[in-house]
Amino acid sequence: MRPFQYNRARSLADASGIISDKGALAIAGGTNLLDLMKLQVEIPEQLADINHLGMAEIADTEDGGLRIGALATNTAAAVHPRVRSDYPVLARAILAGATQQLRNKATTGGNLCQRTRCFYFTNVDQPCNKREPGSGCGAIDGIAKLHAVLGTSDQCIATYPGDMAVAMSALGAVVHIAHEDGEERTVPVADFHCLPGDTPWRENVLEPGEIITAVSLPAKVAGTQIYRKVRERSSYAFALVSIAAIVEIKNGLFSRADLAFGGLAHKPWHDPRIADVLIGQVPSEKLFDEAADILLSGAQGFGENDFKIPLTRRTLHAVLAQAVEQAA
Repeated sequence: MRPFQYNRARSLADASGIISDKGALAIAGGTNLLDLMKLQVEIPEQLADINHLGMAEIADTEDGGLRIGALATNTAAAVHPRVRSDYPVLARAILAGATQQLRNKATTGGNLCQRTRCFYFTNVDQPCNKREPGSGCGAIDGIAKLHAVLGTSDQCIATYPGDMAVAMSALGAVVHIAHEDGEERTVPVADFHCLPGDTPWRENVLEPGEIITAVSLPAKVAGTQIYRKVRERSSYAFALVSIAAIVEIKNGLFSRADLAFGGLAHKPWHDPRIADVLIGQVPSEKLFDEAADILLSGAQGFGENDFKIPLTRRTLHAVLAQAVEQAA
């Protein structure tokens, strides 16, 4: 780990001012950032500790939703009574994501901003356009078992590793973002992360000086909520594919089908065309195949991860079948 200047931010404006400088980063739980600093993947000149800014409250909103502060720990979010009762897909996703010790430190905002676990990104001796623009993507012709099959580019095929954001995308959650000038903007979680394109180092929509203050969930949603994570071992591991699903069936027809996918792309993958093909239709294996065809229409494997394409199809079938069974 290289030397850096540590600053304890006194206010949100103070923190924003610090991280608006190139080479400065915010730190909260540090469960991802500190690892990357030890590996010298991240070499910030300054850190702004934002742990004393509040922003840890989880509270009801006027419209019946729930606002989760950016500094609320993953544990606090997962065990909150309203999350467990009204948004069980989110509780299950968080609990599937990491050990209890990590959940006790990891924060909501930090979880959204976590970086990929690509072998080439975390190994400074390997080429990685995300870490060193223009150096190449070692994964494309290399070790790619965990890598993306959707939304890739010739610059990067890394995946976003989180679980929480996948559930939040399916729920239609919104990220609240503040800047040092006091202005706040909101971005749907589904639009918060970026695809690699020609700028794989740009992982989310945050601009210099911006800080996540909270995530808002909508009012309690009807239907069955499912989070299924397929991984190489039953212990904690990153998803080969995961699905967060909120499905409602009325009069034997799909009336709601909000699905988001993890482990497949540079961001939690949300394709509204899947809902379009399901809603108003009678559940059937043929219909599930049509949904999978739409989801995977642009899928591309890179040798080692080719298996993800049929695995995703089977997992989507299983999730939709489970939803239909639970709704019966």
